[in-house]
Amino acid sequence: MTRKARGRRDTLESAIETVLDPGRFVSYNANFDFVRGLEQVEEQLQRLIPTEPARAIALYEAFLAGCYEKAEEIDDSSGSLGQFVDDLFRGWIRARQAAGAEPNQTIDRLLEWMDDDPYGFASDLDKEAARVLERAGLRAFAEQARARFDAAATTKPTPGEPFRGNPDYQRRRWGAALRTLYLAQKDIEAYVGLAEETGLTAEDCHALATMLDARRKPEEALDWVERGIDLDKEAPHGSTVSHDLARLRRDLLTKLGRGNEALDAAWAEYGKYPSKYSYDDLMKYVPKAQRTAWHERAMEAAQGADLHSLIDLLLEAKEPERLAELVRRSQDTSLEDVSHYVTERAAKKLEKTHPDVAARLWRAQGMRIVNAKKSKYYDAALSNFECAKRCYEKAGLTAEWEKTVNQLRAEHHRKTGFMSGFEDLVAGSGPSDRPSFLERAKTRWGGRQRRGDQ
Repeated sequence: MTRKARGRRDTLESAIETVLDPGRFVSYNANFDFVRGLEQVEEQLQRLIPTEPARAIALYEAFLAGCYEKAEEIDDSSGSLGQFVDDLFRGWIRARQAAGAEPNQTIDRLLEWMDDDPYGFASDLDKEAARVLERAGLRAFAEQARARFDAAATTKPTPGEPFRGNPDYQRRRWGAALRTLYLAQKDIEAYVGLAEETGLTAEDCHALATMLDARRKPEEALDWVERGIDLDKEAPHGSTVSHDLARLRRDLLTKLGRGNEALDAAWAEYGKYPSKYSYDDLMKYVPKAQRTAWHERAMEAAQGADLHSLIDLLLEAKEPERLAELVRRSQDTSLEDVSHYVTERAAKKLEKTHPDVAARLWRAQGMRIVNAKKSKYYDAALSNFECAKRCYEKAGLTAEWEKTVNQLRAEHHRKTGFMSGFEDLVAGSGPSDRPSFLERAKTRWGGRQRRGDQ
């Protein structure tokens, strides 16, 4: 390696150590910015992989070692550091593959990390590795995972070792890893054999159906989907894959020319859970010539949905008149319970055509904040009430605005941090009338510049 190359490597190693900031504890609130700094350095390592893979390997290993050391100096309750370490593992694998490293040696190192994992960074390393391993690496990993899976069947429990020394745990662990690797390899035969050996699950059926669908075998895929749905019904609390199975079933029915069955299934699902998501799914299976009729049918059937889902659905379906009527017949307290992510979009949509409705939605957002005593969002509440005031006035409903003012004064007069700004708003000076932070800063800066010129 040239002196120039060694200098570049030293610079990146120094950058890794600097950004890890050894000796400083990283609090929960500082976690995001800390990890973002790590990501910026890792982006430089990524660029080395195609041209200097050996150098990249060494740097990734140094970065991983540093993160393990840093684990005692960070509150990683959010899991951000753990997710970043996943990025490092994947980058290290890519660099090894770019360097033409022997696959079995790569897998040996991965297994070492999985075995010695005091902070849980490698708990999902099989899944992360499966995302980037090439064919030879997947095969090597599957062979070693299979060996460990088989060995667990004849291993006796180790006293005092509830996990590592527990053969049942090890068999479940390596069985799950094998499922991940067989799925990545698209090895249907191996997957079926493992599932029959360990007990078929609804998740297995979905995985097998997905692989068969990719091989353009929709009939066989549909058989596995049906088996998965039956297994899901037998489970006491269902499975996490039930929705995916239902969606895949509809897609397969369509591919097999059984579109009417797919539509019936989508309609049944929509009837149980009307929402913008089930509406989108439903309309995928409706023939173009029938969309208007099915749209009307869906809107009528949605009336029993909860208010949040129904507002969201009517926005998605571009139904402003129905949306306005829904808000008009809803109680203020009910509107206040709906997330601002939905009510804000609805208010903006209706401001021009239905200002009376928009006013109530803006009011509900402000009341939601004030009633919850969320003082750090009082500025947002004032903006909401300013929008409500404007819409009430546009609709000729100043009496309704006065009722809101009187209610806030009566119920929240002790919230001085909010009421001072609210009284300014009532008097005609709302948040939008005040210059922004940057506008104030530029004004002050301009004044200084002019004084300096004098």
